[in-house]
Amino acid sequence: MDKKKTRHSLRLWVQAAFAAVTNGYLRGFLEGKIFTGASKMVCVPGLNCYSCPGALGACPIGALQAVLGSRKFQMSFYVFGFLMIVGALCGRFVCGWLCPFGLVQDLLYKIPGVKKLRKLPGERWLKWLRFVVLGVLVLLLPMVVVDIVGQGSPWFCQYLCPSGTLFGGVPLVAGNEGLREALGWLFTWKMAILAGLLVLSVFVCRPFCRYLCPLGALYAPFNKFAFYRFQLEKELCTSCGQCQAACKLDIPAWKTPNSLDCIRCGDCCRACPTGALHTTLQGMAARKEETAAREDTE
Repeated sequence: MDKKKTRHSLRLWVQAAFAAVTNGYLRGFLEGKIFTGASKMVCVPGLNCYSCPGALGACPIGALQAVLGSRKFQMSFYVFGFLMIVGALCGRFVCGWLCPFGLVQDLLYKIPGVKKLRKLPGERWLKWLRFVVLGVLVLLLPMVVVDIVGQGSPWFCQYLCPSGTLFGGVPLVAGNEGLREALGWLFTWKMAILAGLLVLSVFVCRPFCRYLCPLGALYAPFNKFAFYRFQLEKELCTSCGQCQAACKLDIPAWKTPNSLDCIRCGDCCRACPTGALHTTLQGMAARKEETAAREDTE
């Protein structure tokens, strides 16, 4: 197996391992009950539904909505601080390497025998929907649309989140007869959204991440200045376009190596024939080797 395939397999294994660790409460799946231990107060970096029976931590988007919609609190310095620190360290690396729903989409896209689409019609505008979802469903509505006691609702989790439906709603309904009897239009609506995105994932790489995910929208601006980011050595770049051809999200990395859409999978770096494109960590390692080599020759 060559280095490119090894690197790609490593990413899938990391995604799977992180999903297993953060959703490792097996008793919850068996009994159809949500884990309520102390670790549930700690956020995990990716979109990881609080209602998943196996979830050992909290989803940052769910936690953010819970605080914004609370009649007691208007700001959560812990949640915002957590998101800022993760974003500043690695940007959307979380999306490409640590998100369970991202793993599901990646596996579906690997299904052979169907024509793969580089992008959907209207891609230029569709990719901004995730910022609308973040601004409206996650931030605005939980604060301004409240009930009689001043409590807001987690609009994104309640009406849209396909990750919550897949990892939370489906297992809970499957293991709890009482919940099955109480199902209504909302569950049908969310199952329709989930089904549509899962089918679309077979043809288009990561449609939810590209167009709807508010967590990806929140991490996206950090791509340009995060500690872990991509660097382009312009003097080595030949503008051959192989990085864009290798990118399943069709990002011209030779023009915008730190695009808001990039999930840091690394396919572009591996495809670069001249080594012009690399990560900050690879750049640091290369400079360290150069320094050591100069010291040896002196």
